[in-house]
Amino acid sequence: MLALSIPLILAHLIGDFLLQPDRWVKGKSVANHQSKYLYYHIGVHTLALLFCLQFQLKYWLGILCIIVTHFIFDWAKIRFQNKKNEILLFFGDQIAHLVVIAIVVFCYEPFVINIKNSFSPQVLLIVIALTMVTQVSAIVIKVLLSRWKMDDENPNQAGKYIGMLERLFIFFFVIMNYWEGVGFLLAAKSIFRFGDLNNAKDRSLTEYVLIGTLLSFGLAMLIAKAYQYLNL
Repeated sequence: MLALSIPLILAHLIGDFLLQPDRWVKGKSVANHQSKYLYYHIGVHTLALLFCLQFQLKYWLGILCIIVTHFIFDWAKIRFQNKKNEILLFFGDQIAHLVVIAIVVFCYEPFVINIKNSFSPQVLLIVIALTMVTQVSAIVIKVLLSRWKMDDENPNQAGKYIGMLERLFIFFFVIMNYWEGVGFLLAAKSIFRFGDLNNAKDRSLTEYVLIGTLLSFGLAMLIAKAYQYLNL
């Protein structure tokens, strides 16, 4: 299975990311399916597939399936994409391509996915831990900081997602016993925040940032240690 899936995934990465210039992406969004760049993109994908599969033409039907569906998915993304859904469509498009690759691999080399393993205690525990360290912690911190609510809250919730990424890094640093990484992250955040706090000269903002940072770091470390304890 891996002998076929790895070349197909590599070809996808080459075609969609490595050999797709920004001007092609912009050109496709402007001219829709009539853009020459869409066909250039499909051509590059075809060559990448042939090269990664070492020109083994016994896979010609699978290559054709990947190329045709890739064109359809890309056309649909270009047709319906706007600023509101571009992130959703980007990830949906990538997932759709990977699903097609998985189906092609299955047709040539059937494999079995054991669904029961997805519900093992170890898997469920890491899902619970990651949920708590991201969305649950974000809500807890928001509630606890409600009395320090800032009027200029970012409407795109960038701070929320920065906090989630921050806690994910801390979580993995702790379970890998790499505490130096936690210290580095705290120092880096302090440097980035220093300019805002220095310019604001607002005690309430300083308290808000300090308490939020301590809560974020504390919850992430607490959840990570609890995960380590329960995963023994």
